[in-house]
Amino acid sequence: MRNMIVRENFTEPLSEEEIKAAVVEAIEKFGRVERVLVLHPDYTRIDFTHLIFPTLLEELKSKGLKECHTLNASGTHRKMTEAEILEKLGLSQKDYSLFFHNHEYDDPAALTTVGELPPEFVHEKTDGELNLPFPVTVNKMLVEKFDLIIAISGTVPHEATGFSGGLKIFVPGVAGPEVVGLFHWAAVLIGIPQIIGSFSNPARDVINAACELIFQKTQCPVISFNMVYDETDEGIIPRGLYIDEGLEGFLRTYERAAHASSRLHIVYIEEPLNVAVQVIGPEYDEIWTAGKGSYKLQRPGVMKEGGEIIIYAPHIHCFHSNKMMDESIRRIGYHCKGYVREFLKKHPEFDRNVAAHVINVRGPGTYDPVSGIEKCKLKITLATGISREVCEAVNLGYRDPGSIKREDFEGPGMLWIEHGGKYLYARREVK
Repeated sequence: MRNMIVRENFTEPLSEEEIKAAVVEAIEKFGRVERVLVLHPDYTRIDFTHLIFPTLLEELKSKGLKECHTLNASGTHRKMTEAEILEKLGLSQKDYSLFFHNHEYDDPAALTTVGELPPEFVHEKTDGELNLPFPVTVNKMLVEKFDLIIAISGTVPHEATGFSGGLKIFVPGVAGPEVVGLFHWAAVLIGIPQIIGSFSNPARDVINAACELIFQKTQCPVISFNMVYDETDEGIIPRGLYIDEGLEGFLRTYERAAHASSRLHIVYIEEPLNVAVQVIGPEYDEIWTAGKGSYKLQRPGVMKEGGEIIIYAPHIHCFHSNKMMDESIRRIGYHCKGYVREFLKKHPEFDRNVAAHVINVRGPGTYDPVSGIEKCKLKITLATGISREVCEAVNLGYRDPGSIKREDFEGPGMLWIEHGGKYLYARREVK
């Protein structure tokens, strides 16, 4: 693909016709394609994949398609049902050419190692904490024989990578647990308030380096379809679609999409907040994903010290749908970086992906290992289906979700946020 295909409009929604035309333009250059792999976002992303995929499938069939394998880039999230995948892809039923797959990050038989990140690189990106080579394990479908691989991703501010989208669809989207833990830990060591909303950072460096190894092993062209959109009460509004090919093409589409996202997805406030309520939608059905409601309010000056972030999600009853990861979260609890680093010294085998999560949700603070005193700068409260006893056991606050009423959070220093966890908040004078 000689030039990036760009469809972008910040004032009017992209029309379905514009999106279809971009898809047709992207596919028309290819000759016969019989076997194709399409990576797509999972159920936690509300985007416009459903407007892209039906046209994509139609165009691929015109090129001789016999098998279209779709791979849910779920990272460490739960599997999607067939009904959920059909809805995500904008289909009413599954036809003869389609084969649906969920990424199984915890099944060694579903993974392959494409190389390793050298210890010097790992040492640099983890601020000297780790000095070991890291294997890059990914879903083995990436290195199987296909005529074309297409990755559909969406870009919004992201706590561990600056912005989502682009190469993130591979790592952590379809990666194994070791490299996922590494890039999350690299982000934590720099700090979520500094990472989120940044175009380049150590976590992105880990993703880019891992994807270099992945692309060396793929056996066909790889295309990026990178989406940018607004989420409103009326639904998703498509704003941008950027399409390019190859590793460099992924980097180009990510950069363009991230700049668009920075215009659309950062909300500036005038004064620091005493309390904010993040109203979490059904697409986030565990604290693992609903924790975005905390991350995206942690930029300097957004919350007053001692301020309270309430994650309001009566439908959530677990920290993680994976029993092992849920148990790991309950074992360590939610703590600041200093506490967790001391914990890891005593338990070096502990999952750094989980370690990163608990730090990200709990936010900034200090910990004195001699006295055992931890002082966190924010109150993080769950108003969910998780009991008071369990919340307090993991070092989080509790509110009865039945007691949460919007009118109680509309005064000065208060903010009620619909579509919780979707937008990044920043103080105007410190942007």
